[in-house]
Amino acid sequence: MAIWIVSAILLATLILLITEKLPVDLTAIGIIVALMITGILSPVEAVAGFANPAVITVAAMFAVSRAMIRTGALGFVAQRIIELSKGNASRAMILVLAIVALASAFVNNTPVVVLFIPIILNLSCEYNFSPSKFLIPISYASILAGTCTLIGTSTNIIIRDLSMEMGYEGIEMFELAVLGVPIAVVGIVFLYFAAPRIMPGHAAPTCERDAGENKKYLAELQVPAGSPLAGDDPAAALSERYPSFELFEVVRKGHIFYPDRDRVGVREGDVLLVKGSASDFVTALEDNAAELPHQDADLNYQVDDTDSVIVEMIIPPQSRLIGERLLETHLARSPEINIIAIKSRHLHYTEQKIQRVRIRIGDIILARFDKSALDWVRGEGDVIIVEDVHHEILHKTKARRAFSIFAGLILSASTGLADIMVCALAALFLMVVTGCLQLRGAYRELRGDVLLIIVGTIALGEAMQKTGASQVYADAFLSLFQGAGPRVVLAGVLLFTSISTQLLSNNATAVILLPLAISTAHALAVDPKSFIIAVCFGASACFATPIGYQTNLLVYGPGAYRFSDFLKLGIPLNLIVLTMGTLFIPVFWPF
Repeated sequence: MAIWIVSAILLATLILLITEKLPVDLTAIGIIVALMITGILSPVEAVAGFANPAVITVAAMFAVSRAMIRTGALGFVAQRIIELSKGNASRAMILVLAIVALASAFVNNTPVVVLFIPIILNLSCEYNFSPSKFLIPISYASILAGTCTLIGTSTNIIIRDLSMEMGYEGIEMFELAVLGVPIAVVGIVFLYFAAPRIMPGHAAPTCERDAGENKKYLAELQVPAGSPLAGDDPAAALSERYPSFELFEVVRKGHIFYPDRDRVGVREGDVLLVKGSASDFVTALEDNAAELPHQDADLNYQVDDTDSVIVEMIIPPQSRLIGERLLETHLARSPEINIIAIKSRHLHYTEQKIQRVRIRIGDIILARFDKSALDWVRGEGDVIIVEDVHHEILHKTKARRAFSIFAGLILSASTGLADIMVCALAALFLMVVTGCLQLRGAYRELRGDVLLIIVGTIALGEAMQKTGASQVYADAFLSLFQGAGPRVVLAGVLLFTSISTQLLSNNATAVILLPLAISTAHALAVDPKSFIIAVCFGASACFATPIGYQTNLLVYGPGAYRFSDFLKLGIPLNLIVLTMGTLFIPVFWPF
């Protein structure tokens, strides 16, 4: 009976995590409550995850990573090296991929990608290339490199501590590098050659924000009844009548179309995201070719208007705005900020619809700012202003200090001088007392939703082992491979883990599937270490969908991607991980 109860809780968990009907942290609390109420776990067992070393280590590493970004310890080096590209897009791409990979091997990759999004957008304006060619590749490069070290991703830390609790040997700091580095190199080489050919070529709408007398404005125009643009190709019609206009998006009934890949004719009611000169905007309005949506009616299209600017802002994972209704946020309440629209994964909300929208990771808010408000919004860290290359680098004078503390963490953990949890907490303490990170900033980086889902799934994993459910699942899994050897079963574990992580978070996938992988190894009478390593690599192979990993969600909006764009590069990368893992895990970690 207990196995059926655990299976029902597991099924409900998977449905809630995939559909996002409830926030992930609320789902995690629900798991703990359900396991206690049903008597599967005692209260002490159900909340034991809060004291798990993996949870504490992950929380500390989130904050340490933040300090490395905010002091400019990574950003300063990154910007200097990127300057070596000298306008060559191919050279810039390989440098960016290399820097992102190197940083992500040691620092949590989410803040690394947060740092590089505005850098890429700035470079695309300066060197005239499409940021869409770069943004998915930097997300994937960060994921690939994260598997090279113990601290490169929180998943590895969790798997190490859980496997040690089960009585198995832990994972050393650089143990995964023997396979992780070759996989990362092959993957990055593939991205370098494939991405420019496969990825879309969208332009960045934020370029040329301040261009003196030739200033261009970013704004939305609505097509009225009787517009001379009706029925025409929007990009061609606009550029023919208004030479300065550049069209980025056509919004129709809440759906976004991109003129470089979608063939659409102009219809009454369409909203066009356009950049152009003040004179062309005035002419278009006078011609009745377009009109301003009601919330833009007071925009001042004057060349000498230096008081306001229209910007796009991305919602990062640590934002306090996540889950709030857009018009109930402090941004919307500020008299210095006018919210124009929000884009959420290819849906566009304006006017009445905007009243109901709740903010999610990766959403893009289009807003008009008084320039005086930019600095305080920048400093709060709740949004990324996409044309801002310096928004996170606030304490450059302390970069050397932060780098020294972080180097000490790596050295101590890799030589065995202290446990990784002790090293991470010590580094966090030193970052705060030396002024590299404010204590308030450290609390914000704890990422309660991520930590809670780890705690909740740890409880679920404990229930699976206690009731014998993990062994039942392992036997059912092995029945699919009757007569097959350990290497084939290992390939099955890699594949199953990789598929699961496209739908769930990588941490939840790892915690739920680790007991199954270990039980499978025992059933085959082989060393579980190779199957533990397979879960490490499989759970981090989040390439085929944007929802599998936060960095994929972050680049979704700024790159103007479709779901299918992630499949184009993601499936080959998943196959690379699957193939190399199947071939070489048994070599480095014998059965």
